[in-house]
Amino acid sequence: MARMMRAMHDAPQSHDPDRDFLAMMIPHHQGAVDMARLVLVYGRDPLVRRLAEEIIASQQAEIAAMRARLAILERGADPAPGGFPALHGTRGE
Repeated sequence: MARMMRAMHDAPQSHDPDRDFLAMMIPHHQGAVDMARLVLVYGRDPLVRRLAEEIIASQQAEIAAMRARLAILERGADPAPGGFPALHGTRGE
């Protein structure tokens, strides 16, 4: 948790709310992945382990989508975004 909070606070601030949101959410999601991995190592409850597996898969997909979108936004305004990758389907929608 402390590592995640440090990474969120250390994210470079651009004063662009979209870019800053993504820059802070990436370590937040990575923290969830790290915690879920610990459950797979030490946890015993099959339903909690299953949830951890689902969290790892969905959060990693969202991290990849956020990194891709952040890279686009860092190059400047995107007048025709064409949708945000991976958001539909990572949560069963």
